[in-house]
Amino acid sequence: MKAMLNRRSFFRAAVGTTLLGSTASFAPLRSAAASIGLPLRITDIETLILRDPPERKPEDQFVSMTPLGATTGGVGLWNRLERAETVRQGGYRQTLLVKVTTDQGVVGWGESHAVMTPRVVQTVIADMFRPILLGQDARQIEALWEKMYSTQRLRGYGSGYYTRAMAGIDIALWDIVGRAAGMPVYQLLGGKFRDSIPTYQGVGGGPPEEVRDNAQALLERGFPNQKMSLAKGRGEQARDVNRVFAAAEALLGKGQILVDSLAGYTLAEATRVGRKLDEIENLGWWEDVLMPEDYGAYAILADRMDVPICAGEQYSNRFQFRDLFEDRACDIVNPDTSRVGITETKRIAIMADAYNILFAPHSSMGSAPYRASAIHLCAATPNAVILEGGESYVRAFGNAVLSVPLPYKPGHVEVPEGPGLGFEFDEKELSKLVVG
Repeated sequence: MKAMLNRRSFFRAAVGTTLLGSTASFAPLRSAAASIGLPLRITDIETLILRDPPERKPEDQFVSMTPLGATTGGVGLWNRLERAETVRQGGYRQTLLVKVTTDQGVVGWGESHAVMTPRVVQTVIADMFRPILLGQDARQIEALWEKMYSTQRLRGYGSGYYTRAMAGIDIALWDIVGRAAGMPVYQLLGGKFRDSIPTYQGVGGGPPEEVRDNAQALLERGFPNQKMSLAKGRGEQARDVNRVFAAAEALLGKGQILVDSLAGYTLAEATRVGRKLDEIENLGWWEDVLMPEDYGAYAILADRMDVPICAGEQYSNRFQFRDLFEDRACDIVNPDTSRVGITETKRIAIMADAYNILFAPHSSMGSAPYRASAIHLCAATPNAVILEGGESYVRAFGNAVLSVPLPYKPGHVEVPEGPGLGFEFDEKELSKLVVG
């Protein structure tokens, strides 16, 4: 008993139990590896809302959407009701950090994608998952995933805020076990296939000439692979396929252009546009072309097109992906780790590999747990090809809030070698973005 108490005291001193739980280096955590043979009982689960800029304004001022009855703005039958429009955050960025603390003093960080509604996810964690997880052994990651998922599966919940809340906790558990074991998460996932992951960066612009110039500028900065929007936005220019041709021309022989349409097309529309896109030699994929519920149409589109079809950002569990794979409805899958978690994303990636489908996780606005979880999964997954957010580290939630940063370079990110997810928060810098 005395040795147990001494060990616990040591870990509390070495790792710390402050709100942010950061340390100056990884050295104390490497010493914590001895605790991996002991239960790591969960003693607390806390959440932090990050916002950039961090103004404390009424919540309804962060929400914007097109007016009721807005149309797509096309010509003739293409001017139909806009049903694929998503709610926007009014120029702000938000995310929800999840901090899980254990009785050995080892702290793990996770993140739930919640750009519009962090308080909703925060409530799900506090009211449903925290009570059932306190006292549980953090090492039992898959068992705890099933425990969380089973709380509401018979009530009809298997996606949305529910699984985003699960994702934040799940990522934190992997971070805890990696820190306690003194090894990176990719090692817990079975080891790494690669030392660095290619990344792509978004390219924008209005007319084709502007898009081409912007693509050339990004290429010169070290990003041969880029992604652009097609069909989203008001007016004919947003649907101008010549913009894609212009970007592809700038990257030809050096990289690829990826296209994201955010459910902007019906099957008939996508078929006509897709025939034009098929002419582009270096088009890497066409992402989220149709409404997410339209599984059958995705399968038809994938059969009609030469361009690879990418889907998965909208889905939240392996059961949805199973149906996508069985219908051969995509060539590349991009589940979002901060919406799905490490445990379930790994399952999805392995299942995709069985169908010879490539894996390229979606990585939207977020902070270090979000991005690091995707990096480790890419490192440990044979069918991974590329990762989103090549310059995400320069944003407010990026390396500026880390004392141990993530190793991003132009066009790729190296795999972190530190324990757990391989980063450390800077308490002072992070606190500037905490709200609520």
